[in-house]
Amino acid sequence: MTSVASVAKRIMPLFDRVLVQRLAPETRTKGGILIPEKAQAKGMEATVVAVGPGFRNPESGHHIPMEVRVGDKVLLPEFGGNKLEMDGNEFHMYRETDIVAKINH
Repeated sequence: MTSVASVAKRIMPLFDRVLVQRLAPETRTKGGILIPEKAQAKGMEATVVAVGPGFRNPESGHHIPMEVRVGDKVLLPEFGGNKLEMDGNEFHMYRETDIVAKINH
């Protein structure tokens, strides 16, 4: 079992929260030139690792289903979210409403 899978089993987000792992930034250009760490752009794309059950409707008490699923690629805002570090990996926790878009391939 990979460390990402073990973290996903240990952390279950509550309500409409989503646990994501940012994709690694590009370290080389298409021409093969190495990009220094300071010049690398902060990755705005991430993979969904775990999702909560959804936001609870205050009137009926039922959960509103989530739009994202585990394994989806999403586009994140530049700022926001909570950073978590577990087993040497960095994860971020966002509310579903903070996620900008779902990327379809």
